[in-house]
Amino acid sequence: MKPDLFEAPDYYQLDDLLTEEHKMIRDAARAWVKRDVSPIIEQAAQEAKFPKSIIPGLAAIGAFGPYIPEEYGGAGLDQISYGLIMQEIERGDSGVRSTASVQSSLVMYPIWKYGSEEHRKKFLPKLASGEFMGSFGLTEPDHGSNPGGMVTHYKDAGDGEHVILNGAKLWISNSPFCDVAVVWAKNEEGRIHGIIVERGMEGFSTPETHNKWSLRASATGELIFQDVKVPKSNILPGRSGLGAPLSCLDSARFGIAWGAIGAAMDCYDTALRYAKERIQFGKPIAAFQLQQKKLAEMITEITKAQLLAWRLGVLREEGNATSAQISMAKRNNVDMAINIAREARQILGGMGITGEYSIMRHMMNLESVITYEGTHDIHLLITGLDITGENAFK
Repeated sequence: MKPDLFEAPDYYQLDDLLTEEHKMIRDAARAWVKRDVSPIIEQAAQEAKFPKSIIPGLAAIGAFGPYIPEEYGGAGLDQISYGLIMQEIERGDSGVRSTASVQSSLVMYPIWKYGSEEHRKKFLPKLASGEFMGSFGLTEPDHGSNPGGMVTHYKDAGDGEHVILNGAKLWISNSPFCDVAVVWAKNEEGRIHGIIVERGMEGFSTPETHNKWSLRASATGELIFQDVKVPKSNILPGRSGLGAPLSCLDSARFGIAWGAIGAAMDCYDTALRYAKERIQFGKPIAAFQLQQKKLAEMITEITKAQLLAWRLGVLREEGNATSAQISMAKRNNVDMAINIAREARQILGGMGITGEYSIMRHMMNLESVITYEGTHDIHLLITGLDITGENAFK
């Protein structure tokens, strides 16, 4: 394994926009990734295994619920801090960032926002510490971009205390080892509600998805419910309807917009370093015009994405960021990152496809990131709806 020599680009001196606390939090996450993720991640990806040994470290750097109040075990940080942590983790690997994103934005966030005080006290501290790992059940085998069409449902058990849950969720990060799952299902009136399903409930199973070419260091699976008896007290009381899970996706997409920058930075840094060292025709390939063109375009796109994410972080911290703005940043920044990964791979030539470098792993991972939490095309239509007022979805 090559030593992790990563140096983050900051072409527009964006560090000047960050507080000392922001930089301290980011640097702590960066140091952890260099020490605990970089040395093991290539082997984990090759073996298609999520390295559970890193869970305590993720908790220690505040990756689980960074913006959750301290009284519930979170770090009580602001939105830019959350983004910076996701950036550094995805610099290491998108699959590891996926694990943190799901735990924070798709499990802890809805429990914090829409759960009861009992839910918050019971689940959030254990999720923040990594003692509990969570998953989020929205996507179904036949309903991805149209989650409102879900068929997972529950009905009253007739005992006054429970409901009976049936259905299945697919492409679920963390599902194979989750202790709790925040599942979105329709009640008997067809209204969508969040419900907390706990490991060990009879009829609840979480088979793992194998043979992935992407996010290989992340555990992906299904959530299957066969007449699962769930206490009514596990239903999130704070909000119902499709807007509830979509608000969770806003938080996760915000994190992805930052995280994708990390993957792009790593590819750029690797390509720049290689181009300076690789000698062809008597000089470093960094001296050739076409390689400089690639590298110049990379740093330009990274800088634009950094500015987009930073401004979005300010708006979100103020409570003024719209779903459409978050959607734009997720789409743009992931598209930017995957294009940089492809260009960086070309700079490395044949070496770019090997596990000696991170680029091919990033490229494969980003093929998933560009699809999950809203596909590239769906996000284009969200922007289209926002600027024209015309709904292309129906």
